[in-house]
Amino acid sequence: MIKHNPILDIEKICKYYSSKENVPVTYVCTSSLGHDAQAMDIFYREAPHPEFGNRYFGLFLNNRQHPESSDQSILICNADKVEKLEFGLVEDGEGNLQYSSHRWDYKKFKNCYSIDGGRAYVRTGMHPVHMYVVVNGEMKEKSYA
Repeated sequence: MIKHNPILDIEKICKYYSSKENVPVTYVCTSSLGHDAQAMDIFYREAPHPEFGNRYFGLFLNNRQHPESSDQSILICNADKVEKLEFGLVEDGEGNLQYSSHRWDYKKFKNCYSIDGGRAYVRTGMHPVHMYVVVNGEMKEKSYA
């Protein structure tokens, strides 16, 4: 089982966008889309958006506009790039697989396994890493065939 650490209330967001867009919207993961440290909750819709054409969208907190303010807005972006990314996952000692959400998201678990680097790189100790990709809105173990 993959353990996610979403930023926002994903159930509320899936319900809102499914109703608004009249198509099922599901949560995929929480990740940056590259080498930066801006993680976002990424969602999937099977039918491409009628205006923009994307099937994935990301929602993230706008910390950069007013970093001194506690009033943060939520921004949306095209997240189709998520299907081109790889995720390194490690076991957390409780049977879950976990991943680093962004470049500086270092996680260490009770079993002394660790994961770091988000989509920029995968850094772990000397323990097994499971490589995953996103396909049609689901995280799946990467096939090397």
